[in-house]
Amino acid sequence: HVQLVESGGGSVEAGGSLRLTCAVSGNTRSAYCMGLFRQAPGKEREGVAAIYTGTGSTVYAASMEGRFTISQDNAKSTLYLQMNSLKPEDTGMYYCAADWEGSGLPLAASDYANWGQGTQVTVS
Repeated sequence: HVQLVESGGGSVEAGGSLRLTCAVSGNTRSAYCMGLFRQAPGKEREGVAAIYTGTGSTVYAASMEGRFTISQDNAKSTLYLQMNSLKPEDTGMYYCAADWEGSGLPLAASDYANWGQGTQVTVS
């Protein structure tokens, strides 16, 4: 079965950087779109960034554009999120997810079928 495993979270000071990694395994084909989402305590899960694996095209939430960069490896089995100029409001659990059909919006959580367990990011 498909597994997504995030890593790279941690605690940093405001202005710092982190690089999240999401490893995908158990799939027989590449996902149509891979996304990164985050959820802060008491808030709904929100889309951070997404990448269409076939073209490499990327989509970002407005508040992350210019600070975050999503990318994938050539095998399309690993997703990366480089986060720079981190702010306290970036604190939350970060999840990666796979959309196999591409039938919805890239930053809509409801369109993603498989999710990782999350990695915590804390910015103080």
